[in-house]
Amino acid sequence: MTALSPLHRLSRQFTAFFGVGMVAAVVHYGLLIGLVEGGALHPVPATLAGYVAGGAVSYVLNRRHTYASNRPHREATWRFAAVAFVGFLVTWFLMHAFTVWLSAPYLPAQIVTTGVVMLWSFIAHKIWTFA
Repeated sequence: MTALSPLHRLSRQFTAFFGVGMVAAVVHYGLLIGLVEGGALHPVPATLAGYVAGGAVSYVLNRRHTYASNRPHREATWRFAAVAFVGFLVTWFLMHAFTVWLSAPYLPAQIVTTGVVMLWSFIAHKIWTFA
């Protein structure tokens, strides 16, 4: 059996990351939509609540399935939290800019925001959190 090329490994890893992201997004978007449509919260705090809930799912699944990391939890957890905190700030900024400053609908704004944060997270987790 031949070894996988670096590009093929990266492609497989990104595919796994995307799959995990879909599961986390169901949690995130479910909470976001429930809180906004239920009248409990404005989209910005609702998406931040969803981001935190999806982040917990993301850590567990990415550690096991995407990066197959052996890094001890005591190291990986704080690194994951640091990357997630940057993503949290990016989520807050973009959602605030889209929904408050630009009066954009919250779901299209969240889709764009998710794409930006997903790219940031994949790169940061690959080279730092789970390396």
